[in-house]
Amino acid sequence: MPGSTRDRRSFPGIQLPAQEGGSPTEVTLIAQLGIGAGDALVSDASQRQRHHPAFIDALDEPSARLGGMHLQQDDASSLYSFTVGAGGHPFHRHAGPRMFTAIAGSAGAELRFASASDAQLAADPGAFARTLRRVRIPPDCLFTVRFGGGTWHQFASNHRAHPALFALSCHSNELAGAMSEQTRVQVQRDAADIPSLTEVLPEAHWPAATTLAAAPLLQLSLQAAPPSLSAHLCAATRSLLGPLRRLSVRPLRGFVERATPAYPIHAGAAAQDGLLPAALPHSHYQDLTTLRLQRTQLDPRSASALLADVLEGFLRNPPAGVGHLMALRNRLVAPLRLRTSPLGCPVSSLLSTDRSRLFAGRYPVLDSQVDAEDSCAEVLLGADDRHLRFRSSVRVQLRAEGCIEISLGSRVQTRNAFGRLYMALIDAAHRHYVAPALLRRAVEHALAPELADLDDWAAHPAPR
Repeated sequence: MPGSTRDRRSFPGIQLPAQEGGSPTEVTLIAQLGIGAGDALVSDASQRQRHHPAFIDALDEPSARLGGMHLQQDDASSLYSFTVGAGGHPFHRHAGPRMFTAIAGSAGAELRFASASDAQLAADPGAFARTLRRVRIPPDCLFTVRFGGGTWHQFASNHRAHPALFALSCHSNELAGAMSEQTRVQVQRDAADIPSLTEVLPEAHWPAATTLAAAPLLQLSLQAAPPSLSAHLCAATRSLLGPLRRLSVRPLRGFVERATPAYPIHAGAAAQDGLLPAALPHSHYQDLTTLRLQRTQLDPRSASALLADVLEGFLRNPPAGVGHLMALRNRLVAPLRLRTSPLGCPVSSLLSTDRSRLFAGRYPVLDSQVDAEDSCAEVLLGADDRHLRFRSSVRVQLRAEGCIEISLGSRVQTRNAFGRLYMALIDAAHRHYVAPALLRRAVEHALAPELADLDDWAAHPAPR
């Protein structure tokens, strides 16, 4: 074994010194993945990244901002994903420090770093080449990289048929380092992205192929030393099988499941007080679904505030099964020119464009009432159609005995024989599935809004 090879039982890594007191560059191997797994993972993650609401493709480094800053909480960190393809990307640098964890493709990757400062580049054209170092990462490998602000770097694949890497990058302080005033303003607005935080190396200093080849090379590996026959055979096998593992016959899918308690649901006789009986006194169908909670199960809040959260839950956390039933119903009744909606019928008017009457300044309702102590709040929903009229009531009542009742009640007045037939067909499904499912999922959201759909969160992040 060559004398320059060092054997380590822990994570093999290197540290490159920085110029002028800056932070060093550190590269560490963590684990070896299965044969060809690197190409497959980079391909899968790259496709998912492309569908992210914050995806941007620039500077040969497609990326997505997965999490922004929270400056009100003194947190200036951000999280990004990025991909480097087979062709690599240009030398560039960032004002602040960077830390990322990455997976190399099935041909491995070469990481290039140069610590030359602006003053050194201006005084000596050869400064860039003298500070240039190369670090070779083996195929299908999990590794970490950390370097300080101002470090020039470039990543490339070891073979043009394979991607270089996919990474998750942490910007520990998005405001750190010297940057233009325009960029700093963009960062303070929490509107930065990787391209806007990137400065490309001036073309006059781009290294030639011969300069790159002549730069010192450090090779990291796991299980077998880089110059060994075993390492060469392993690399050849991984390079051969990597493209095959990129092939996928399954569609790109991802799921988020809300695991919450099965809150008890009670069905009972329709309420004889409140907004609903007065809104539709002569009805042919009525039901009431009630969910009871103990006050210890949620943060203290008024009845009207909890009701607003429940209404938001109807919109943001609808049951998938009810959505499928509504889609089927909409197809069947569309030729009859009946009203259609993607939301379950009892609360479908929450999607109304009529803003003449709003509850909590946001939710369109037909009527609402809140008692003087704000211990009982209720809204009236509903619409008129060709075959029937329906009204629904959503009520929150804080009971003196320490429990909270949240109810969804409905009344329907049929207008013709088709309306009576329609209600006969959907009666059982509405009582035993649609209304309980709608109410349960809405309350789940009211109790844990942080578990809302992550795609919706990414597209519309909470105000900071």
